[in-house]
Amino acid sequence: MQLGMIGLGRMGSNMVLRLMKDGHECVVSDTHPQAVRDVVAKGAKSSDSIADFAKKLNKPRSVWMMVPAAAVDSVLTSLTPVLEPGDIVIDGGNSYYHDDIRRAGELKSKGIHYVDCGTSGGVWGSERGYCLMIGGEEAIVSHLDPIFKSLAPGVGSAERTPGRTGEPSTSENGYLRCGPNGAGHFVKMVHNGIEYGMMAAFAEGLNIIKNATSAR
Repeated sequence: MQLGMIGLGRMGSNMVLRLMKDGHECVVSDTHPQAVRDVVAKGAKSSDSIADFAKKLNKPRSVWMMVPAAAVDSVLTSLTPVLEPGDIVIDGGNSYYHDDIRRAGELKSKGIHYVDCGTSGGVWGSERGYCLMIGGEEAIVSHLDPIFKSLAPGVGSAERTPGRTGEPSTSENGYLRCGPNGAGHFVKMVHNGIEYGMMAAFAEGLNIIKNATSAR
């Protein structure tokens, strides 16, 4: 499958590499030319401008934005004019779910589909895979399944839950459509809250141990 990737930071570039390793074709765009050159050297297709980027994508286009949440609206402002009805935009960053609902409504009026995808995996995701929490129209998410499946860790990355039988579900593979627009980033928000809470608890515990040891 073909995918356009906007944003080639440490996660975006590694996601492109993982997708290409699994046989997908990637067209890339980034404000930093060196970031583009680095992934093009490994097999991605470059683009000179946002218009050139859109031109190199097969219709209906699938475009993944892997940019900071604060930059999503500005990227959409430049991207939307070069897209057409039926195209799909995926936001893989950490946007606020209310913004997803607004953006989905704005793009729907233009006939463009929007998918919010909470992406967890960090810099290790290239090898280990990314857990994906997805919000969007069921048919559109299903269309993108080959992309999600390639990015996800896969069922073999962890021991299967006792009692599970038959064909593994998408959640067992590490990705899940959580509901309509906004649901993906809502679940990612909960995921981050749990993760950061655990990190804070670890830090408090280690601080107690450190101080107890030094007090002896």
